[in-house]
Amino acid sequence: MKKLFFAVLLAIALTCFSSAFSYSAALAADLANGAKVFTTNCAACHAGGGNVVNRAKTLKQEALEQYEMASLEAIQHQVKNGKNAMPAFGGRLTDQQIEDVAAYVLDQAEKGW
Repeated sequence: MKKLFFAVLLAIALTCFSSAFSYSAALAADLANGAKVFTTNCAACHAGGGNVVNRAKTLKQEALEQYEMASLEAIQHQVKNGKNAMPAFGGRLTDQQIEDVAAYVLDQAEKGW
């Protein structure tokens, strides 16, 4: 019984730690710069968190979760490498700009755009 208790306690602690780490990583990003990068490079297709090419795959929280894109890493990968109709921005944006825009997208999704 003690082992089960400690296993559950450890699982809870790890979950809290990973959430805190993700949150602190988003804080390390420059959201104001992310907003500028988004406006300049993304808003034509994703204004207000939408998607003019594929209406189902928006940047809204529900869609990000549904398509396993609700993390900084997933969004950064998508921005850097592109996919389907979305072009790759890895050659156009710096790693910092990609980190900032990913944090901005997550922040806006959490706020409901």
